[in-house]
Amino acid sequence: MIGLEQDDAGSSISGIDLTPLLDIIFIVLVFLLLTANTQLLSLAIEVPTESTSELQALSQDKHLTINVMASPPFWALDGKEYQHFKQFEQAFISSFKKKPDAKVIIAADKEAQVQPLMTLLALLQRQQISNTQILMEP
Repeated sequence: MIGLEQDDAGSSISGIDLTPLLDIIFIVLVFLLLTANTQLLSLAIEVPTESTSELQALSQDKHLTINVMASPPFWALDGKEYQHFKQFEQAFISSFKKKPDAKVIIAADKEAQVQPLMTLLALLQRQQISNTQILMEP
């Protein structure tokens, strides 16, 4: 609002009260910050598009099985559990070097957290392993 104030000398000074304008700018700023899109990180995974995929029998000597469990320890390789991901990573890399043509089978518990699975998928991507299957219930 424009108001007239008098100083000690008696002359009038005109000024603009910026408080309502600052309130509106603050509200708009908060609105924009709360509605701004955040950057989403993604990991590309090829998923079969047909619902009638053929089931294949698994042979024990041609694959490595990774279990992702709901509670710690989160990872297991061929039934052996690992408390820390670094230990699991070293064991997996050495097992995969012994059988480089093996398929990697990921069997995740339906109650498992997403983060251990994403950590595992990132490991597979770093190792450039594309011959993988994810077991899941229909």
